[in-house]
Amino acid sequence: MKDWFAKWFDTPFYHILYKSRSYQEAQIFIDNLEEYLGFKSTDKILDLACGKGRHSIYLNKKGYDVVGVDLSQNNINSAQAFENDRLHFEVHDMREVFRKESFDYVLNLFTSFGYFEDDYENQKAIQAVSDNLKEGGFLVLDYMNSTKAIKNLTKYYEKEVDGIKFIITKSIEGDFIIKNIDFEFDSKKYHFHEKVKTLNFDDFYRYFNSVGLTCKETFGNYQLQNFDIEKSDRMIFVVEKQKS
Repeated sequence: MKDWFAKWFDTPFYHILYKSRSYQEAQIFIDNLEEYLGFKSTDKILDLACGKGRHSIYLNKKGYDVVGVDLSQNNINSAQAFENDRLHFEVHDMREVFRKESFDYVLNLFTSFGYFEDDYENQKAIQAVSDNLKEGGFLVLDYMNSTKAIKNLTKYYEKEVDGIKFIITKSIEGDFIIKNIDFEFDSKKYHFHEKVKTLNFDDFYRYFNSVGLTCKETFGNYQLQNFDIEKSDRMIFVVEKQKS
């Protein structure tokens, strides 16, 4: 049986629902990371859980050597239309090592983490990230600020996109935020859900420390302002793989 994310992310409806996501916001974020981290043209960058590759494609346009990987075959098929000598896309599960000690940077952006039922699986994914990084390389992991997300949870709303009315309900179940997505298309009813773990600051530090990664900075938004647990929308960790 497929995991929820393998089914939902591979449907066209996922991209219809979220088509309004801002490319400009994504590009500003990349620009800010580029300035802060000082990317070099020789750097190898892995975009982990890249979706249709919006961050990868923009990084490549700026001159960087990028590989984007995602579990969804449909996402990768779409992204591969943009491939060139310094931009490639492959289907890959983040829990497995992709290319050992091959990347200067691994980027995991827009809450593309915390989907797994078993905490061991999250830890396994972070171990794989560490294994993919060169010594002295960096992970940038961008996650929702769970504390604020729980406090401001919107339990019900409707959203119409391309003539489809999506009915969204959210709830907290154990350590997860559950988003149920119901809609009708061509006289057929559909139901999908998203399930994201309410990981906090200490959870991530535990993951990082256990695999030899050191958190150097935590930002609270895409402008890279300081993290505030009550006010920030994001937890953006900049994490270094220590040299032996």
